[in-house]
Parts: sequence; C-alpha cells; structure tokens
Amino acid sequence: MLWVKAFHVIFMVAWFAALFYLPRLFVYHASSSDEVSNERFKIMERKLFYGIMTPSAIVTLILGLWMLMDYAWQAYSSMLWLHIKLSLVVLLFIYHYYCWKLVKAFKEDNNQHSHVYYRWFNEIPVFMLMGIIILVIVKPL
Repeated sequence: MLWVKAFHVIFMVAWFAALFYLPRLFVYHASSSDEVSNERFKIMERKLFYGIMTPSAIVTLILGLWMLMDYAWQAYSSMLWLHIKLSLVVLLFIYHYYCWKLVKAFKEDNNQHSHVYYRWFNEIPVFMLMGIIILVIVKPL
C-alpha cells in the first residue's frame, strides 16, 4: 500500500504543478495582443491541460480511491479531517473543470476575463493544497 500512496503523492504533485501553471498561462494569454503569442498560448494550454493536468488528476483520483477501498470505509467514517479533505478534492475537480472551460474559451478566442482576474484565480489551488496538506499531516479533526 505504501507504493500506491507514493505514486498517489507523485501524481498529485504533477497535478498541482499543472493547476499552478495553467492559470499563469491564462494571465499571460489574456495580456497578449499579437496573433503569434495568442496561438502559442493556445498550444501550451492545450498540451498542459490534456497532456499533464488531466492524466495526473485521473491517476491521483484512481490511486486515492484505491487507498480508500483498501481500508474498511467504517474506519474512515469517523475521521472528520478525511471528509473535509475529500470535499476539497471535489472542489479541485470543479476548479479543474472550470480550467477546461477557460482553455476552450481561449481556443475559440472568447476569453471574457482580464489578466487581473487570472492572477486571483491562480491563487485558489494554493489555498486548497495548504488545506489538504494540513488535514492529511496534522489531522486536526
């Protein structure tokens, strides 16, 4: 089970790296005005989202579910910290889905937000990661 946990953490780190970088690409993309830059950012966003971010999220989810199923759910039912952590993971998948919508909007030249919006948007996964790590390591609840 330690191998499963190790690979869960490895793919989680890859997923978060992409969750941090994709919105940063949105910042630069929203600030770009020339066609060459616009097309370059579209390619970078597509490759990051489909080549790294989504596969990493899927493997992270599969390995996380594997760990949950390996232990009796009854053992977890009283762990409030785990329920909160899993809620944060659900919110991360919603964030991931919203990133997909933004990749599509940029692809179709239909971005509706400024670079300032994306600068704030970029901070959301930082707080999610902090919450998840504290819950998993400290188990305060």
